[in-house]
Amino acid sequence: MATTHADPAVAREALHRRTLAVVMASQVFSGAGLAAGVTVGALLAQSMLGTTSLSGLPSALFTAGSAATALLIGRLSHRLGRRAGLTAGYLAGALGGAGVVLAATLGNIPLLLVSLLVYGAGTATNLQARYAGADLVGADRRGRAVSAVLVATTLGAVAGPNLVTVTGRAAEQWHIPALAGPFALAVVGYAIAAGILFVLLRPDPLLVARAMPAAQEAPGPGDPPGRAAPFGASVTAGAATMVLTQLVMVAVMTMTPVHMKAHGHGLGATGLVIAVHIAGMYLPSPITGVLVDRVGRIPVAVAAGVTLLVAGVVSATAPESSVALLALALGLLGLGWNLGLVSGTAIVTDATPPQTRAKTQGAVDLCVALSGAGGGIASGMIMNATSYAALSVTGGVLALAVIPFVASSGRRGRY
Repeated sequence: MATTHADPAVAREALHRRTLAVVMASQVFSGAGLAAGVTVGALLAQSMLGTTSLSGLPSALFTAGSAATALLIGRLSHRLGRRAGLTAGYLAGALGGAGVVLAATLGNIPLLLVSLLVYGAGTATNLQARYAGADLVGADRRGRAVSAVLVATTLGAVAGPNLVTVTGRAAEQWHIPALAGPFALAVVGYAIAAGILFVLLRPDPLLVARAMPAAQEAPGPGDPPGRAAPFGASVTAGAATMVLTQLVMVAVMTMTPVHMKAHGHGLGATGLVIAVHIAGMYLPSPITGVLVDRVGRIPVAVAAGVTLLVAGVVSATAPESSVALLALALGLLGLGWNLGLVSGTAIVTDATPPQTRAKTQGAVDLCVALSGAGGGIASGMIMNATSYAALSVTGGVLALAVIPFVASSGRRGRY
């Protein structure tokens, strides 16, 4: 009789491990696609549009595309499962990347803008994949499950910026502008990620989670059973954490390559700084996951706001010639984002049952992506009107707004 009760748990754990392995494999390749727009998007826009004030437009466009796609992926996953949603998202990202390459080759600005919007689908999918890692585990392991998916992105995401020069030279051999080279890498990376998920993500983790008895779906720490209002206090706190950290991270990160170019740094130095930034976004994930599960969601969310403030101060005060200090600042910027994303994701997932989880997560990621779009487009205007230092400090101070949101959630339910 004991074996009968144990078998479903054993099968669930085996499926969870297999799901993690498949999703992590896809993230290695999608990370390279994610890094392309981050590294050279602003520079490509600056080159084609001929102005610095609109150099934040690519970030705004692909994060706006990410916003729309996040909602669509959430709805598609709700109806058909994670496999369908994630596969479609990565294929759209590959299509957008191909459009950017074509637009840069032809010098076609309207096509560039439309393609950047579609390219954002890959960014949304890359983030939505973290939810698939947490579908089959209880609240006490959600932080670590999310972090496992994020850390898998590191290999491609860190390698991508450092391949800017190589892909640029390869592109020029095909009579394609060098700045379009990383987007060609994105096409390949996203297409491979889509193929891995389409073939191997079976059975679907979300559909399996829905079929499990409700008793197996453990509530979050201190979260009363049955509290699943999609926009309740817990979801609001988790969403606010991710929204604010995304806004600040995108704003400062987007203008860093432009700031560096203006002070004589080449693509190699810029790629190095962005690689450190992306490493900060993903490499700390295993530690962050443990902290979220053992120390709590709220302390880690507060740490996210404080870390982003420190990042803003360091980037604002770094000498213009110091690549090392800029790399440190961008590394801290990535770390603050990581702390906010993992803690916010755990809070949102704790508060939503499998039956409504994908739709709610899609709606939350819509808000996250829209905040990134706003940060991206505003960053160029703010920097053009003031300075990179002013942008950095403003972002750091804004990040502290995370604290009252999560403090309010803490009074309603202990995390």
